[in-house]
Amino acid sequence: MEYDPLSIPPSPPPGPGHSWPPPTPQPGWGPPPGHGPQPPALNGFALASLLAGLLCFPPLGVAFGIAALVQIAKKGDRGKALAITGLVVSVVMTGVMVFAVGRFTEAVGGRLDGLSEYTEVEGELRDIDDLKAGDCFNVPGGDLFDERPLAYAVDCSRVHHGEVTASRTVSGADPDSNEADRAAEDACWKAQDDYAMDTWALPEFAEMFYFAPSQESWSQGDRTLLCVIGTTEEEWRGSLRRDAGMLKPEQAAFLRAANGVEFVLSRPPDEDVDDALQKHQAWAREMHAALGEEAKVLQQDAARPGLETAVPAQLKEIEVARAAWQRASQARSGAEFARLWDRALAAMSLETEKALRGAYGLSTQIPQWLEDSQGGTEDPEGGPGRGSSSEAV
Repeated sequence: MEYDPLSIPPSPPPGPGHSWPPPTPQPGWGPPPGHGPQPPALNGFALASLLAGLLCFPPLGVAFGIAALVQIAKKGDRGKALAITGLVVSVVMTGVMVFAVGRFTEAVGGRLDGLSEYTEVEGELRDIDDLKAGDCFNVPGGDLFDERPLAYAVDCSRVHHGEVTASRTVSGADPDSNEADRAAEDACWKAQDDYAMDTWALPEFAEMFYFAPSQESWSQGDRTLLCVIGTTEEEWRGSLRRDAGMLKPEQAAFLRAANGVEFVLSRPPDEDVDDALQKHQAWAREMHAALGEEAKVLQQDAARPGLETAVPAQLKEIEVARAAWQRASQARSGAEFARLWDRALAAMSLETEKALRGAYGLSTQIPQWLEDSQGGTEDPEGGPGRGSSSEAV
């Protein structure tokens, strides 16, 4: 075999200390000529801080941001602006999260507290708008003044807080107006008079409540007016219903007329008589007409057995009272109207009506509110009649 003399170095000369120099090593990899060292690396905690603050767990982003700034200061890494941005975002999002968690905890805590109370309420949970006339129900804590109480339907033979007398659809433009409140109250008083016609038979602690649409619920389509007899002050069992179908025809006819008088009498104008004489004159005409309707019913029953004495006595008083109301409707001053008002009230005796109701076979227990209201025009409510209703909106 032949060798290229230029590619193989000759053997070194014999003897110690003689050797050929080793071949020059080949250059290794390195940066291209003319280029300096690489720039510092991006700090990973800086990017993690921003991502954690936006997408994951903001408090972790705060920790990452602080760690990034510390490392950047020591090592000279890139990403200081990114770390600051991530830290700020994480702090803001942590504040938002803390606020949201606080609100959620408060709501859940209140709900749990309420549920612990609701579990003590007897009955089947129902939407209050689903209740109908004749339904009895309980509410948590017996609070019928709650805006939208949870209603637990229960049989009327068991202790209950309320009994529905009517559920009706209302109309109008402004549910928060005084006119709407007055209309709702009037409607529920009339509904109660139709539902429990013998008003003297109601327990003293029974109150009229009504649940009307609020401005907010009205905007959502709520048009339901719920009328209720509340019996929350004392334990009450049994239905208070005693409508026309549960009475004798003559009893129902008399109570319908008597309740009409009672209703008008309890709803005088809100203004002082000196400031609204014409309104009071119109009210006096209503009283004259309502008493006239009662007189017609009594005249038809004058010959009924057992009513021969009580009916004429009541008719005599009605005649005197109607004459006073008629004159009051033509009064020329507030003072004259007040005098005639007192005369009209004094003409009607509770003892006479008590005897009449007994003759009809109705309750003869004079209600306390009726006895308390026998103060004429000195009464703060403007005259005798049922006390102000209790409202729950």
